Amino acid sequence: MASKKVSKSSLEEISIRGLGVIESTNIEFKPGLTVLTGETGAGKTMVLTALSLVLGSKSDSDLVRQGQERAVITGKFAVPKQIADLIIESGGEVDDESVVITRTLSTAGKSRVLVGGAVSSTSAVNQFAQSLVEIHAQSSSSKLTKPAVSRELLDRFAGVDLSEYKNIYDQYQQMISRISDLQSQLSQRDKEMAMLAEFATEFEKLNPKSGELAQIENEIARLGSVEQLNQAVSASLNLLEDDEIAAINLLQQIRKNLDQVHGKDIELDQLSDRFTETLLNLSDVGSDLTGYLSNLEADPNRFASLQERKSSLNSLLKRYGKGSEKDAAYEQLIVDGQNAKSKISDLSGGDERVKELEKEAGKLFAQLKTLAVSISNHRKSGSEKLSKLVTEEINNLAMPNSKFVIEQKIADSSDASNYSTTGLDEIAILFSGHSGAVPLSLSKVASGGELSRVMLALEVVIAEVEPIGTYIFDEVDAGVGGKAAVEVGRRLAKLAKSAQVIVITHLPQVAVWADNHLVVKKSENGLVTQSDVIEMNADARKVEIARMLSGQEDSKTAQEHATELLAIVRNA
Repeated sequence: MASKKVSKSSLEEISIRGLGVIESTNIEFKPGLTVLTGETGAGKTMVLTALSLVLGSKSDSDLVRQGQERAVITGKFAVPKQIADLIIESGGEVDDESVVITRTLSTAGKSRVLVGGAVSSTSAVNQFAQSLVEIHAQSSSSKLTKPAVSRELLDRFAGVDLSEYKNIYDQYQQMISRISDLQSQLSQRDKEMAMLAEFATEFEKLNPKSGELAQIENEIARLGSVEQLNQAVSASLNLLEDDEIAAINLLQQIRKNLDQVHGKDIELDQLSDRFTETLLNLSDVGSDLTGYLSNLEADPNRFASLQERKSSLNSLLKRYGKGSEKDAAYEQLIVDGQNAKSKISDLSGGDERVKELEKEAGKLFAQLKTLAVSISNHRKSGSEKLSKLVTEEINNLAMPNSKFVIEQKIADSSDASNYSTTGLDEIAILFSGHSGAVPLSLSKVASGGELSRVMLALEVVIAEVEPIGTYIFDEVDAGVGGKAAVEVGRRLAKLAKSAQVIVITHLPQVAVWADNHLVVKKSENGLVTQSDVIEMNADARKVEIARMLSGQEDSKTAQEHATELLAIVRNA
């Protein structure tokens, strides 16, 4: 099969079963601008919830549909090589430049994640999810008021790379800490050196390894219980696989009985599928127990040597360990042992060594200062350009006299205490809503609707330099209507030229800009089922736009207005 040569990620489809009002549905997504519309409560936002769960958000058993034992959501994404590499590094699997992420929630509160068929975790998915999709609900726009987010947005736009700076910053902080430790230790130099030398000798002689003590204790426990373990596993295998009583054979017979009526009742089919999955797991356990038993054997010599090694390690830990928690104290002992010789070297040099380290710290600080000043200059030029472009965008979003400003406060570069992991700058987003007003903090002067439009304007500007392939907006049109709503739609369409954009909206002025229009409907029993997420053709779309305009899909006036709105887009 020829490679798709994916350059940016995109959401290809999402399958939802047993989530909220959604009983079962599968939605395919295309490039460009896709809108999801439908009556209030029809399940539009539940589609966004499903996607958030696939991307690793916190699970909630209350989301599982009443009467169901679990909700299963599967998302399929096309991914470029750099994201595929991230996924593979985190333990997931990628097939033909696509990754399938499955999230299962149970009413018991359990959650399971599969990435390309490999068992994973939400934390692993979170590592690459932010490179796949950017999700904006109105509530998420408030994050613009946080300084860290403001700086990250500016750095994304300006292409600021902090990796070299952070490396030097960490080296400098470690050097300052090392100097401080040495100065405090010099007063007790002789005593400290004697103790360190004794510790270094014993440590080198014993040469303990990280995690070794816990591993030894586990192996001692196993070797000391070989007979008991053998009896327990053998008895279990007899019950599971013995020819006369063979629990596994009885369970296989149950499966055959259920298979005979497969397809007769969907509820029984679900129970049968669960039973089959459990049976397969049980067979795997049987094989694993057999393998475990074949490797289980007594070894008195190994048992004795392990006991002796354990005693020596515990003795070293008792003498030189720090802290009351045994495992943590042991791991710290390893670190202390590895650093003992360098500490002796530091102490033996005395004041001269302090001067040497201070000289090294001075060199590092000079590097740090050069990098920080360069980053500040880069941010300054980026902030001026970003402020201008975003202001132009929000002026076109029916806020003609509004102004967007990136404020940059640069601390004194000669004072080491002013440096942080991100440089010398404090970044804030300021906003003014009308001519002559002094720009103030976004949180103080922008309404919820204005915040949403500022976020949209930012994404339109930043998307052109961003690798993110999919943007999802929910309630981005809150608090707007008329001409402003038309302009929000126009900006979303502009953003969709750089990335895939999915919008959940109730405004017809936004929906008319869609390249793809999906309608979510409830069936008469209040569920969203397979047939209730519908891709609109031209005629059906006109009817849906009319419904959104007036609430009456058969209104002739509303349909004329819908035709007029669609014509605006065609002629744009």
